[in-house]
Amino acid sequence: MSISTLMDQLEAASESYARRYNFDRSDDWLMMKLLEEIGELVQANNRLTGRSRIKEPLTAEDLKHSLADELADSFGMIVVLARRHNVDLAAAIERKWRFRPEG
Repeated sequence: MSISTLMDQLEAASESYARRYNFDRSDDWLMMKLLEEIGELVQANNRLTGRSRIKEPLTAEDLKHSLADELADSFGMIVVLARRHNVDLAAAIERKWRFRPEG
């Protein structure tokens, strides 16, 4: 799947979520939602690595699943935010991570 297709699918899912719960996906809302998801990612990572004061009786598999879900949510919100601001995410990643052609 191309990044462009992924961006379109995540945008459609985000729009559907906003319609279902009847709110405006303003620029501020998108940023706050991203921060919420990043916070949940930190919590999941802390539980997985034993640094959480929440001691739920979860299996290692459950903890990894939770981390994966929060990574997906955080990534999805980053992609939606990038699309909102017309950021070419693929180009930005190549530039920022200094990808170089082999050879």
